[in-house]
Amino acid sequence: QVQLVESGGGLVQAGGSLRLSCAASGRTFSTYAVAWFRQAPGKEREFVAAITWMGGSTYYADSVKGRFTISRDNAKSTVYLQMNSLKPEDTAVHYCAATRPWGRPPRTPGEYDYWGQGTQVTVSS
Repeated sequence: QVQLVESGGGLVQAGGSLRLSCAASGRTFSTYAVAWFRQAPGKEREFVAAITWMGGSTYYADSVKGRFTISRDNAKSTVYLQMNSLKPEDTAVHYCAATRPWGRPPRTPGEYDYWGQGTQVTVSS
């Protein structure tokens, strides 16, 4: 069993930065791949970024590549999402999720076993 709690969201102007954190409980967290998803009002939940259980590989949606960086510190049971050059279209509730995939982390929300409650990110123009 893994419990996830996100933090770090807020209101920022376009071009600004935020760092989201996903703190996990559970002794086996280091064996899970973790992803960030986001959901804007009236839209489906979409993949943002993912990181493998050892942190050796990272994956990004095209819309955030070059602006966002996902990382993890297994000693602290925490995954981070550094978001730079934020745009109004990044406004959404951001969620972290965990799973133990056979291969690379999936990009489909339904393939994740554990979810946090979400943190709101609002980017003003």
